[in-house]
Amino acid sequence: MQSIVVILGTGGTIAGVSPEGKGDLAYQAAQLSVETLVQAVPELADASLETEQVAQVDSKDMTHAIWQLLTQRVQHHLQREDVAGVVITHGTDTMEETAYLLHRVLAPRKPVVLTGAMRPASSRQADGPDNLVHAVAVALETGAHGVLVAMAGAVHGAADVRKAHPHKLDAFHSGDVGPLARFEESRLRRLRAWPSGEGLGVAVLDAEPASWPAVEIVTSHAGSGAALIDALARCGTKGIVIAATGNGTVHEAIEHALHDAVWAGMVVVRATRCGDGSILDADNGKGTWPSAGALTPAKARVELMLRLMAALERP
Repeated sequence: MQSIVVILGTGGTIAGVSPEGKGDLAYQAAQLSVETLVQAVPELADASLETEQVAQVDSKDMTHAIWQLLTQRVQHHLQREDVAGVVITHGTDTMEETAYLLHRVLAPRKPVVLTGAMRPASSRQADGPDNLVHAVAVALETGAHGVLVAMAGAVHGAADVRKAHPHKLDAFHSGDVGPLARFEESRLRRLRAWPSGEGLGVAVLDAEPASWPAVEIVTSHAGSGAALIDALARCGTKGIVIAATGNGTVHEAIEHALHDAVWAGMVVVRATRCGDGSILDADNGKGTWPSAGALTPAKARVELMLRLMAALERP
């Protein structure tokens, strides 16, 4: 029977501690073990849980090597018949990127739920315990599947979620489509279908992380120039995501450099730097840089990197 939830710890604010007498913003992330976090939540005392510390980092410092290991450990536990789902405690800064990577690689038939906190564990307003309770509940929810993010009482899909505020407790949203579910009086109310799709497979990440194709994000802005594009081309960058203005527009000053980069073998994709919405290309017959659709620039970077690794067509 599937009854165990495995909680994998990677650090983040949820495991952070502030020095005595300091405010909630003056904390050091990734100080407490995932086992300590679970033991501090009475509501989880009767649940069948296992914990494993995969990493202990501030998520702003997330690395490809940690992504590789985390994906492998998630896959390992998902293959166990006694595991209902996996919860990952994670810093909020790069949570959407990790969630999207796991979604594209694994597309799991069981729930994989990322959660974290906007306040450190030492705060009198610590939100980590409630988020962790909700994440475990989603992992045990009958029929739930896919890579999900549980924060502030809402459940988001990995393809849609983004961090939209730097410090509010309710910092995450899913753009135009909205969350998949919400907790109401401790009960989960589903609003949309759970994510579906086919994953690329964990083998796509088998290569040494140092050899993964370099993909960088370049922002198009007023006064843009070609110097950064040229520098990236010279140092062997394989792909560029342009965080484009508005509906995917790119400053004319970098257009020529991008054409040269593509001729040199680099792949260019546009994502809008707007917080919400999707790029809608006009059917005007003009050759333009391919669009990442509704993906944020950070997720578009993950998508392009994975496609280069899997030798797939552009997004």
